[in-house]
Amino acid sequence: MVNTDELVDARELSRLLALAQPNSISTYQRRYADMPRPVLDLGRGRPKLWLRGEVLSWAALRQSPR
Repeated sequence: MVNTDELVDARELSRLLALAQPNSISTYQRRYADMPRPVLDLGRGRPKLWLRGEVLSWAALRQSPR
């Protein structure tokens, strides 16, 4: 079961990742194979939704020193 309060769209996702534009999300998905994928993808030109916690965890791991 998914808590709908945890779902974010590309606009919110770009804000969480400090990206200039929501369009940058598709670039990130191509560039980073380990980036979480949407939990809901209704197809081309339709909404995609990600889980906020998954994306924040991924972003934190990318920023931590290796």
